[in-house]
Amino acid sequence: MKNQVLKYFLISLLVIIADQIVKMIVHYNMDMGTKGQILIFGNWFKLHYLTNPGMAFGMKLDFAYGKLILTVFRIGAMIAIGFYLYSLIKKGASTGLLICIALILGGAIGNLVDSIFYGVLFDNAPYDAPSPWFHGQVIDMFYIDIWEGYLPDWIPLMGGDYMALWPVFNIADASIFVAICFIIAFQKRYFKKEEEDKSKEPILETHEMSMIDKHQPGNE
Repeated sequence: MKNQVLKYFLISLLVIIADQIVKMIVHYNMDMGTKGQILIFGNWFKLHYLTNPGMAFGMKLDFAYGKLILTVFRIGAMIAIGFYLYSLIKKGASTGLLICIALILGGAIGNLVDSIFYGVLFDNAPYDAPSPWFHGQVIDMFYIDIWEGYLPDWIPLMGGDYMALWPVFNIADASIFVAICFIIAFQKRYFKKEEEDKSKEPILETHEMSMIDKHQPGNE
């Protein structure tokens, strides 16, 4: 049991380490924006250094302590995912599901490190942030260039903003995205064991009740 726990949490740790190494390399070796852009596969896959001040796709809570609230929420989510992974390991859940949850946990922590520390380490907190702590911006670098342009004003939250069809992302984002895709694609296989266990519960309860009835006075 202990080895199983260590194995899956080690997957999370490897995601965090890989994510942070790439972010450090990008920060210290690339210029931000199009000036430092590096073409990998033609014009459609590039390295493009930018920072994300808020949530996914550049969205944010637009008030003084919005970023702090978001970071605290991420901490709570990280703890919840960690406990969920541990509980799944104890239940003997599908290996594929355990790997996916470990990837999600690693990705969540990877971006959380940026939010907590990068405002201090890299001085990249927004100029109007009340404190550099917990206000760091997430470093993104992988860019699939499908479409860029201004979104219509009627779109909630992002309307009127200039953005790419596929957002710039990092290893932590990719880890979460891939894991979620696999969970959706293989959910019947991943959650089959839990469904089987639930379907057995009424049968077991009926059997136990019948055994109790047999031992009641007058039923022997």
